[in-house]
Amino acid sequence: MLRQQLNDTLKDAMKAKEDRKVSTIRLINAALKDRDIQARSKGNADGISEDEILSLLQSMVKQRRDSIEAYTKGGRADLAQQEAEEIACIENFLPEQLSTDEMSAAIDRAIEEKEADCIKDMGKVMGFLKENYAGRMDFSKVSGAVKDRLGAC
Repeated sequence: MLRQQLNDTLKDAMKAKEDRKVSTIRLINAALKDRDIQARSKGNADGISEDEILSLLQSMVKQRRDSIEAYTKGGRADLAQQEAEEIACIENFLPEQLSTDEMSAAIDRAIEEKEADCIKDMGKVMGFLKENYAGRMDFSKVSGAVKDRLGAC
């Protein structure tokens, strides 16, 4: 479904001569193709799953946010703007992100569901969250919140 959406959007962007969108979707497709090749070498003939595609898109957004920060510090507002435009394009393919309250409730649910009570259970909690909320939350932020909730033991 997501692959088809990418291809349809690429065709529409090419017809509309939206250069930034075309180049961004081509970057996504290239990264997707690389991941598919890696998956096939591991015996997965179908390539990567929808959840893995969402994870790929989230990592691409994160990379661009890091680049924006670097470009801004370096006084390159033009390049920072380009990265921001790419983020806007990529985010069109991601599901709506959970709010802070929804994310907090999801963490509580995961901790309760996995009966986690200390930091050594963090892997179980994160696995549950990634399985149930792929593409809907920033797991780098979530991991810090889970650590805080579980504390040390």
